Amino acid sequence: MSSHTEQSAVTVLGLGPMGRALAGAFLDAGLRTTVWNRTPGRDRELVERGAVGARSAEEAVAASPLTVVCVVNHDAVDAVLRRDAVADALKGRTVISLTADTPARARDLAVWAAEHGTGYLDGAIMTPATTIGTPAAVLLHSGPQELYRTHRPVLDALGGTHTHLGEEIGRAAAYDIALLDIFWTAMAGYAHALAVARAEGITARELAPFAKGIGAILPPIFEETAADVDGGRFPGDDNPLTSAASSIAHIVHASEAHGIDAGLMRAADDLARQAISRGHGTDGFLRITELLSRRRANAA
Repeated sequence: MSSHTEQSAVTVLGLGPMGRALAGAFLDAGLRTTVWNRTPGRDRELVERGAVGARSAEEAVAASPLTVVCVVNHDAVDAVLRRDAVADALKGRTVISLTADTPARARDLAVWAAEHGTGYLDGAIMTPATTIGTPAAVLLHSGPQELYRTHRPVLDALGGTHTHLGEEIGRAAAYDIALLDIFWTAMAGYAHALAVARAEGITARELAPFAKGIGAILPPIFEETAADVDGGRFPGDDNPLTSAASSIAHIVHASEAHGIDAGLMRAADDLARQAISRGHGTDGFLRITELLSRRRANAA
């Protein structure tokens, strides 16, 4: 692209692995890309590829109608954006945070942005940095529909699929938290499984093909149980809670026999047995969703 309109300019704040991937994808799409990072020097390769290296955050945001901020968390976002010079430079412009944090932090930043005359969109990146700019990228967005529609052509440079989840600004972060909950809980379980397997003389390489098979069971379960969970139904015809609790107990006993901490499985066992004690032994394992939700309601 030999020339650029104002809307084809974008600024990226934060040049960690994901930030560099975002800026690189914008450059590859021919967009005028301005970059800035709190730690000097991280922009060198991007500048060599054609990016404009800004000397300050305020200079960076003033260079483009859209600023994408991707840093470690919203504490870092606040440290960059909530300064008078940056706030002044952002007036009349739009910022989209692709920074992982809680829905509450997204809502708080949206209030600040509105008070300072800045458009705000929140987003979440659900795939690794290596997917950015490719069809495999998955990005979630929330916030004002009109702002999203305006800046979507620039965001399209990031590749993959983009889903606008609604105008409630915390929606993307809420999806992000829920989906990362699945990922890290599963990874913690896998790490525990590898420790138990190792104690029994089974290597990770030997276990991996069978672990992959267990993992493949989960996506159909997610889809098949969604309507039931939303409707407050937890059928346990195939695998009742009593059976699940027995299986979990075996894992706990085998782990502790090898001196391996079984805290993860003991937590699951506790939830299952609480549900059973409430008369739900013939229900499916996802009955514990209701138990967890009840704890939240009681805490409130």
